[in-house]
Amino acid sequence: MIENEYYWRSRELRHHVRVIDGTEAPTLILKNSTYLNTYTKQWLQANIWIANDRIVYVGEELPVKQDGTEIIDCEGKYLVPGYIEPHAHPFQLYNPEELAYHAAKTGTTTLINDNLAWHFLLDKKKAFSLLEDFDKLPISMYWWSRFDSQTALKDEEALFNTEEILAWLSHPSVVQGGELTSWPSLLDGGDRLLYWIQETKRNGKPVEGHFPGASEKTLTKMKLFGVNADHESMTGEDVIKRLQLGYQVGLRYSSIRPDLPKLIDEIVAAKLPTYENLTMNTDGSTPAFYEQGLLNVCIEIAIAKGIPLEDAYMMASYNAAKHLRLEEQLGSIAPGRIAHINILREKSNPHPESVLAKGQWIVKEDEIQEVDQMIDWAKYDIEPLSCDWDVTKADLQFSVPVGLDLINDVIIKPYVIEMDITLDELPTNREDAFLLLIDRNGKWRVNSTIRGVTDRLGALASSYSTTGDLVFIGKSKSDILLASKRLKEIGGGIVLVHQGEVLFELPLNLSGIMFNGKMSTLIEKEKQLKTILSEFGYKHSDLIYTIFFLSSTHLPYVRITQQGIVDVKKKEVLFPATMR
Repeated sequence: MIENEYYWRSRELRHHVRVIDGTEAPTLILKNSTYLNTYTKQWLQANIWIANDRIVYVGEELPVKQDGTEIIDCEGKYLVPGYIEPHAHPFQLYNPEELAYHAAKTGTTTLINDNLAWHFLLDKKKAFSLLEDFDKLPISMYWWSRFDSQTALKDEEALFNTEEILAWLSHPSVVQGGELTSWPSLLDGGDRLLYWIQETKRNGKPVEGHFPGASEKTLTKMKLFGVNADHESMTGEDVIKRLQLGYQVGLRYSSIRPDLPKLIDEIVAAKLPTYENLTMNTDGSTPAFYEQGLLNVCIEIAIAKGIPLEDAYMMASYNAAKHLRLEEQLGSIAPGRIAHINILREKSNPHPESVLAKGQWIVKEDEIQEVDQMIDWAKYDIEPLSCDWDVTKADLQFSVPVGLDLINDVIIKPYVIEMDITLDELPTNREDAFLLLIDRNGKWRVNSTIRGVTDRLGALASSYSTTGDLVFIGKSKSDILLASKRLKEIGGGIVLVHQGEVLFELPLNLSGIMFNGKMSTLIEKEKQLKTILSEFGYKHSDLIYTIFFLSSTHLPYVRITQQGIVDVKKKEVLFPATMR
């Protein structure tokens, strides 16, 4: 058993050596294997011995002792390291455990995860205990340490302070700092943020940036401050410029930024001579985007676009492990590594027929294996949302002169409201809808309007948001009240109401932000949600991210937050929250 995914105990190490000596048997042999050696970039023949969760031998020999050993003949098959997702946001309706199992079924056996939700949901002690439970999964679960909330909180200091950040950075399951969405404050002289970056580096961990559209000068400054990586390239030129400046560059293929095909076309056309400092990621896509898997899909695109086979697989495994200083545990099929292995029918087909995660079969010859649920959410008080208050008519008072104009899935501009918003219902010949953000504890509210979500839907209610506060959007105050009532009854989630009828509900029984069920069920529910919203005038592609990013102040131009309506660029509260 691995302790915090980094070290085997002495008795386990001695057992591994005794397997080599022939006095004890391995648990599994993959014989006659053709595997990708990521150190020589060659396909080599070998017999691979596994002792529980560790690869102990890769070579020509077979073990002397084979008592109780499972032996799989891999003649004609091709073995590659388990894929690594280096940039996961494991709270996009799904929960981290279910995402991990879903990802592993198609070969992504390691996730590097955002820790943002744990800041909002758990104190440090409980969060670290939960991380230890995640270490027990067959999928390797690592985390990164956020430096900011990505929004404007009532009290940012309570959640993001030096004691809190340094505790996270020193945790062995935390492998990087970032992503650095608050980098403008660093340029403005934020020495506390600079100190946290320096402490991350002292812990031997890299820092990931978040620099969409950044100039060469800004990218250079960020390198001087100590940032190692960035995943926000939008063109091949962006990729190459970051590489030239010494960044590890993530190529993104996500539900709102499916840039990977374009990026690869452009870097291949530019005759990029090496791919060793490139990784691929899916950046916390929404559930339906993951229907066919995660990194397996990225590899397929890379191969089809002309990336050499060996490089395509290494971009989804070894390159990420090396960047994160995890290459002694992950990213290769070699002695001493965690037994994450994908068995392929063909070299050029990255969709595995069999998947091993920590030496455990997740998929075996196309048959998905049953895996017990490990996380006891109730142990951490992650349960259905419980409110001892109600949304009332008094909360539905709209008078501010500025609303939010949804330009695309996530970009919002302010607009001057030119209609009467004191009505009980807004007219259907306009795209304006009521917008209410209300504290999940019922202490404050922010009222405005939003344009571009619906032209006639009575109400959308959501406890899924950046901070877990409640969002209401709709044309009808009575429908908003009904949606709020139903949201409370189901313990949080997303509810659609129109003309007094509940059209759709998605229970998110884990703190009102995560689904407690199978990914396949969630995918179908999300598809249904998108279909209904498109019928009610939603013209963009990803409603889930629209809701989630309503409060996200790392995006332009205006946001609705706990503090009120905020001008992102000026860092000013235009209209403050109202106490209830």
